[in-house]
Amino acid sequence: MVAEKVPLIQVRHLKKYFPITRGLIIQRHVGDIKAVDDVSFDIYKGETLGLVGETGSGKTTVGRTMLRLYEPTAGEVIFDGVNLFELKGEEMRRMRRRMQMIFQAPSASLNPRMTVGSIIAEPLEVHGVARGKEKTERVQELLRLVGLN
Repeated sequence: MVAEKVPLIQVRHLKKYFPITRGLIIQRHVGDIKAVDDVSFDIYKGETLGLVGETGSGKTTVGRTMLRLYEPTAGEVIFDGVNLFELKGEEMRRMRRRMQMIFQAPSASLNPRMTVGSIIAEPLEVHGVARGKEKTERVQELLRLVGLN
């Protein structure tokens, strides 16, 4: 019997709408901007997915909503068997340590005022993976691995 290949990430009917309101004092909902509207896909272990589109087409919003940096309007994201939209607080923070959005455009991903070492160190600190001497040693190891020592 052959084992069925299970996706590492399953995105089902993902929607992210931003409300449009009118009124200065009493705001009322008059519509929505449909930034992401019914997106579904699977990513299997070892695969890479690239989202390509024009500026404003929703690429970043898909990623931010998958990571729950934006709360979804509808849909679900299953990562390694766990529905991310059901996680709360610390559970979601722990899960984010295993996920990352990567921007291809250097202007969107690299801060020219930061060294490469600082850019590598930042997520280690933010996610509590390493601090102090351990962080410095890990950054130096990674820089050596890619020939930037």
